Amino acid sequence: MTELSHIHRFRAGAVPRAPLLLLHGTGGDETDLLGLGEMVAPGASLLSPRGQVLENGMPRFFRRLAEGVFDEADVRRRAGELAAFVGEARQAYELAAPVALGFSNGANIAAALLLLHPGVLSGAVLIRPMVPLREPPAADLRDLPVLVLSGAMDPIMPAGEGERLARQLEVAGARVEHRTVPAGHGLTQIDVSAARDFLAALPQPAAA
Repeated sequence: MTELSHIHRFRAGAVPRAPLLLLHGTGGDETDLLGLGEMVAPGASLLSPRGQVLENGMPRFFRRLAEGVFDEADVRRRAGELAAFVGEARQAYELAAPVALGFSNGANIAAALLLLHPGVLSGAVLIRPMVPLREPPAADLRDLPVLVLSGAMDPIMPAGEGERLARQLEVAGARVEHRTVPAGHGLTQIDVSAARDFLAALPQPAAA
């Protein structure tokens, strides 16, 4: 495995479709979402970094001050580091701009990456995300495709959080599809099917 700034896994794809940037939830690692990536984007290249923050020994992508309270300075710092990693990986593996597939904490850092570093991602699937930045900077996400999947019975997310994030992204110009599925915080087959359909409809990427 090529040594880059983040511990990661990379699986080269067999078909010409956008690579996936897989971003795990709290306590996950670089192997967690590989199976999901294969299910929702068969044949795509998969790039899966490990979060560089530890919370009680569990990897995350940024610090939080309490449950549901993010350290926004750290969000900004870690989003910058992740953006740099994506640049390194694109060069090392000759990749087009990836589509992020993030779950929970991984969805949150993906949303921050969209808002803070436009152009790094070519789209995103955000599963059970929260708003990572209460006052994000102006960003140009014109026509960027984003799918937001909230859980109707999610005990972790504040009510309306998915809608607030979708609105932030829409204001920046993204083409956002927000769905609330009959689920809690965990992944379901509905999420898998929705992500697969969304990704299948994306145009093929230009050469890296």
